[in-house]
Amino acid sequence: MAGQISACPACIAAPSAEDIAARAAQQDHNIALSVPGIHCAACIATVERALERTPGVKSARVNLTLKRATIDAEANVQTDQLIDVLAKTGYEAHELDSSQLAATQTDKAGRDLLMRLAVAGFAMMNVMLLSIAVWSGADGATRDMFHWISAFITLPVIAFSAQPFFRNAFTALRAGRLNMDVPISLAILLAVGTSLYETWASGHHAYFDAAVSLTFFLLAGRYLDYRTRAIARSAAEELAALEVPRAIRLGKDGSEEVVPVAQLAVGDIIRIKPGGRLPIDGQLITGTSELDLSLLTGETLPVPVEPGAQLNAGAVNLTGVLDLRATAVGRDTSLHRLAQLVAVAESGRAQYNSLADQAAALYAPGVHILSALAFAFWWIWSQDLRMAINIAAAVLIITCPCALGLAVPAVTTAASGRLFKKGMLIKNATALERLARVDTVVFDKTGTLTTGQLQLDNKSDFAPEALAIARALANGSAHPLAQAIWRQTQADDLPQVTLVDAREIPGHGIEGQLSNGCRVALGRADWLGGVPQARTATWLKIGGAPAQPFTFIDSPRDGAAAAVAALHAANIQVHLLSGDAEAPVADLAKMLGITQWRAGVLPEEKSAHIQHLRDAGAHVLMVGDGLNDTVALAAADVSISPASALDAARVASDIVLLGADLRPIADAVLLARKATKRIRENFQIATVYNVIAVPIAIVGLATPLMAALAMSASSITVSLNALRLGRVKAGEPQ
Repeated sequence: MAGQISACPACIAAPSAEDIAARAAQQDHNIALSVPGIHCAACIATVERALERTPGVKSARVNLTLKRATIDAEANVQTDQLIDVLAKTGYEAHELDSSQLAATQTDKAGRDLLMRLAVAGFAMMNVMLLSIAVWSGADGATRDMFHWISAFITLPVIAFSAQPFFRNAFTALRAGRLNMDVPISLAILLAVGTSLYETWASGHHAYFDAAVSLTFFLLAGRYLDYRTRAIARSAAEELAALEVPRAIRLGKDGSEEVVPVAQLAVGDIIRIKPGGRLPIDGQLITGTSELDLSLLTGETLPVPVEPGAQLNAGAVNLTGVLDLRATAVGRDTSLHRLAQLVAVAESGRAQYNSLADQAAALYAPGVHILSALAFAFWWIWSQDLRMAINIAAAVLIITCPCALGLAVPAVTTAASGRLFKKGMLIKNATALERLARVDTVVFDKTGTLTTGQLQLDNKSDFAPEALAIARALANGSAHPLAQAIWRQTQADDLPQVTLVDAREIPGHGIEGQLSNGCRVALGRADWLGGVPQARTATWLKIGGAPAQPFTFIDSPRDGAAAAVAALHAANIQVHLLSGDAEAPVADLAKMLGITQWRAGVLPEEKSAHIQHLRDAGAHVLMVGDGLNDTVALAAADVSISPASALDAARVASDIVLLGADLRPIADAVLLARKATKRIRENFQIATVYNVIAVPIAIVGLATPLMAALAMSASSITVSLNALRLGRVKAGEPQ
């Protein structure tokens, strides 16, 4: 056609490199940040507002439970830029590798169970209404019609809602073993099959209501059990996500290139700028600085490093620029090995068999044997296949482990609610059972028994002029002791001080000059001629006068002393393990009345100490908050972390302490013992019920419908017994 020109694909010009780069720049990307300092709705609003005001950020969402911010931003927005924005707002942030966290973003299993439970519940109500008409005297064609309507409701509902039991039963049978879902599945199928036969033969009784009710109650127990574990995630995944995803690699000409950590190789020269986290293990070639090792060792004070030092992944560079030669990368780094240790410890603890599992190992075979014997006896005795099947179905339904399935989750849910009111969140299904056996508690120090915030201990020893100079020197420094001085003097009415030529000397401190020419400095004792202190200290030197120390204490958390005293009163041993220096650990142990303590403990040594206690027969509760605690948390019988803990420590724990007060820890142990007692009572109720009900079903005195009603009654009884836990008063004898 005139006016139109067709072009073959080969004639179309390929996009230039500039076009490709421009298109890539227009693409958005997601950034995940760990923000451990958020605690409330106000924190969420502050963080989201600060991030969304950053140019290039389209949206930001904060998850309080995971303490994580997810940012949708343009491609030119750098992660370091967002971290700086949050730092200025007052929130520490660390980059997370989004690809490592993909598995934790959805809760498909929970939604699936809840949907199946809702469908079964709705169908149960409708089938029950139809059954009432039959029970009221409907007969003949009317009765058959109601039975067929019930069948059309029940069959698709059972096919959908009972799938979890059918799948688990099939998997078990294919592996040549029995589990609780095998008798459950057989009972449901027999109830449906018997009901279809009765409906087809115009029988007087059908048991579709029994099949649907059975499915509903069992799904309720399964969902309660699931909710006790819904928050639990793999600590190994979180540790892997903390590994720095990118690094600055130096070329032979000294040029900087930002590359994914996966592309680094042993021998590469890596530059770490102030505020950056080490992505590899390496030897320091050039530069001096101080490293924050608190996430790795629990040490509160920064550690000075000089050329020749061997540094590990996960440490944070505080002051000077460092160039490292990589000695271990990827899976060979110390941080990744720590993640592997956590994964191994978690898998070992996962082998714990709950009381329900132990009961199921005996219960499942017994149910099948009883039902089979009842069927065989009545078929041989009466030669009536229909009656034999009905009795076998009644035996299976009446012995169906619905009460057994509710025995644990009903108590766990009641106990979880009570502990939540006390400020504790249970994440693991068997945590209460393991907590009930605890006879030894191991505490970390910094951030667990203490607040982790250093407080000036001798502020009153300094004149206002000296405090003003120290505040001026500390302003702008990233050193924790300098920040503590600034934080605790900024509101004081002190003389104005003007510093000239102020600069921070990596690994030593800060120095400057007053307007009158007097040299002043704030830093380490060996740099300023001070006498080293047994306590945490930094030194102030003014002119030619002797340097004077600022001493600090890490104040105990609220309720720390009360928690230790309550544990001792319950005949529970208390240990203190810390990576901190000996003097502050000894002071805290004496203050809290802890006689068994160790200082300077490495992560592997904490885990080994706990394993030694377990080998000696102790049941250990570990309470910790840092990256250095994750292996020990996973290795203990049961573990607790504060909500302020590092993400990796929180997810390695079975229980999260939501508040700052430690008193609920002792309450949790006592409540767990009472909860376990209730669980055992529920098993006893289920056993007594079976002892009474099973003979009635075997002799043919119970129809499948009566069996379903009896099963429902036992389930309700178990649930009511679990609720008694909520009325237990604190301090009652167990």
